[in-house]
This record gives sequence, structure tokens and C-alpha cells, in this order.
Amino acid sequence: MDFLTGTGLAASAGLNAYVPLLAVGLLDRFTSVVDLGPGYAWLSNGWVLAILGVLLLLEIVADKIPAIDSFNDMIQSIVRPTSGGIVFGSTAVSQIAGVNVGGVDTVTDPAAYAHSGAWISIVLGIVIALVIHLLKMGARPILNTASAGLAAPVVSTAEDGASILLVVAAIFLPVLVVGFLVLVVLAIFWVLKKRRERKDRKTRVHVY
Repeated sequence: MDFLTGTGLAASAGLNAYVPLLAVGLLDRFTSVVDLGPGYAWLSNGWVLAILGVLLLLEIVADKIPAIDSFNDMIQSIVRPTSGGIVFGSTAVSQIAGVNVGGVDTVTDPAAYAHSGAWISIVLGIVIALVIHLLKMGARPILNTASAGLAAPVVSTAEDGASILLVVAAIFLPVLVVGFLVLVVLAIFWVLKKRRERKDRKTRVHVY
């Protein structure tokens, strides 16, 4: 179940880097639902939470403006995977919803940490968030072009909502993450199909 929890949090980061970081940090600081442990306790620091809140607001605004959203996606190509690695990695040392989803303590010996395999969760988080980010980045231009930019705020709001729902599902009912993964696979095929259609249209126009 810890894999589904980490997957859900990392996928959420692929849509919005700051939603899962802020959510996990707040839950650790103000509730007993999440216990990050000493290794990731910095996520619940007051200053960190404040900075994440500001960055989240900036992200929400920037992602809803055509053209700026594409530029923002380029910047987020580093931020979102990093966030995914952090939140997935946190599941290796945390208790979430009262369940110990890891058991690896604070990293004091890098060699021992490498042999423990705990770093694998960080790599998985990076990869999952990157895949979701690339899917989002590939779909946005298609939707913006088809709607003359009108789709940007609507799609962005839906992505923010999905990011929040993924965090809730990952923490409280991880099995729901499986359904999201199915939707991701379908979305990948859709994006690839649309990109191929656009390429074919350009080729026909060039030939004529």
C-alpha cells in the first residue's frame, strides 16, 4: 500500500508541485494523520510552509494564462519531478493515516542508506512526477490551440483539483490511485494520437 501512497503523491506533484508538499507538511504539523519523522520534518517547518503557500499561489495564477502556462511548464520540468521525489521518498520514513509505510530512519550513513534501497522510492517519485508533467505539458498546447487559449484556465483548474484529490486518495484510500493510473495510460495514448494527427496535417499542408 505504501507504493500506491507514494505513487499518488508523486502523481499529484506532476500536476502541481506544491500541493502535495504543502498538504503533507500541514498534516504533519497540525494533525496526527501524517508523521513525517525526523528525516522530512523540515516539510512542516513554518517558514517552509509559508514559502510553499506563496509558490502555490503563483503557480495557480501562472498556469491559467495562455503562453505563460507553457513557459511555466518549462520551469516546472525540474520542480515537479523534484517534488515527486521528495513526497514519494517521505513515504519511506513516515507514518500516514496511522500506518507505518516505511520504516527507514533518518539518513546518517549514506553507504547504509544506499544499500537499504530507500533511495529507490525517491527515484520512483521523480520518474512518476516527470511522466505526469510531460503528459500535462504535451496536452496543454493541443487544448490551447483547439480552444484559442480558452481552455487554459479550465484545464488548469481541473488539474489543480485532480492534484488535491490525488493527495486525499493517496493518504486516506490509496487503492483509488489505481484508477488514476488507468486514466493516465488512456491520456498518454490520446496525447500521442493528437500529436500524430497534427504532424500528419502539417505534412499534408507542406506537400500541397
